[in-house]
Amino acid sequence: MKVHEYQGKEIFQKYGIPTPKGIPAFSVEEALKAYDKLESNIVVVKAQIHAGGRGKGGGVKLAHNRDDVKSLASDILGMKLVTHQTGPNGKEVQRLLIESGADISREFYAAITLDRSKEMDVFMVSKEGGVEIEKVAAETPEKIVKVWIDPLVGLKSFQVRKLSYGLGLEGNAFKEACSIFKKMYECYQSTDASLLEVNPLIETNDKQIIALDSKFNFDGNALFRQKDIYEMRDLSEEDEMEVEAGSYNLNYIKLDGNVGCMVNGAGLAMATMDIIKLAGGDPANFLDVGGTASAETVKNGFRIILSDDNVKAVLINIFGGIVRCDRVANGVVQAVKELGLEVPVVVRLEGTNAEEAQDILNSSGVSIIPAKGMKDAAEKVVSAAINL
Repeated sequence: MKVHEYQGKEIFQKYGIPTPKGIPAFSVEEALKAYDKLESNIVVVKAQIHAGGRGKGGGVKLAHNRDDVKSLASDILGMKLVTHQTGPNGKEVQRLLIESGADISREFYAAITLDRSKEMDVFMVSKEGGVEIEKVAAETPEKIVKVWIDPLVGLKSFQVRKLSYGLGLEGNAFKEACSIFKKMYECYQSTDASLLEVNPLIETNDKQIIALDSKFNFDGNALFRQKDIYEMRDLSEEDEMEVEAGSYNLNYIKLDGNVGCMVNGAGLAMATMDIIKLAGGDPANFLDVGGTASAETVKNGFRIILSDDNVKAVLINIFGGIVRCDRVANGVVQAVKELGLEVPVVVRLEGTNAEEAQDILNSSGVSIIPAKGMKDAAEKVVSAAINL
């Protein structure tokens, strides 16, 4: 789960991480009220969407007076903001952050995330703040200073000092950075974050260190114990089909292909997407209906897949272990009869009650393409998608 910048800064403040004063706004009127409350001549009007690169896309503007705030808020609210992370369709801006201007001397990058290859959290800093860190990592990786944190030991003082030295800080700024890095790690651990990023982290002309931005990703499996953070969830920033699938306890992720997939089990789902690629096709989604899928679950999954206009064919690949194949077959038949069938559907069922399931499909009167084995299923569904 992600949160907006202003929400991330609210979390920062709870852990003593300094940020500029800012007030969220959902309308031009609220933006003007925020400007009056801040009592700062120069403010920044920031679009709030779950994506980076907002400045380059025109979503972060400097306002020198009240009239500027009114004009910029009117322009940015409701705009389709396109960045390198939103894709070409962009995201509609529905809220703003009105923030006091900062006296910037230098900009840095700082982030904590999990390095799965080393099974440790990694804390990264760079002097190249305020730019796309992916570009820095690809072209000049030596400019990124990293320390790996042993989960049994935690972040040590010598590692904090290494990070601050890596930014070339001295005196009071050095001490402040050390303190902030410790607080960042405490925040990262306590909130069950999978990513905590500040870009930029700034040094002001009076040698203060301030988080000028905030970005969080949270482990969805831990949200049950992070109720305050879960309440920050903005469903309008998430894919509608993924949100709907979640309400049915379906694991669904939309992709860019044209072959819809319904599978039980994450491992089999990954293998199914792989074999579709090998057959020359492109998966339109990841959909795991789970090990205890009912006919209703299958029907809901089928409806979500078909709501994607890009889907030209559907592959249902079920291995009946805990879930019985006949239960899946009944769900498929119900879905096809209720929703109609406008695209070819290839079905491969193996395992518990597979023969009974095949009888259900054969006697249902619905047009379904049977398959034996994953290779046969993948080749048939890719061919069907191409020839539709």
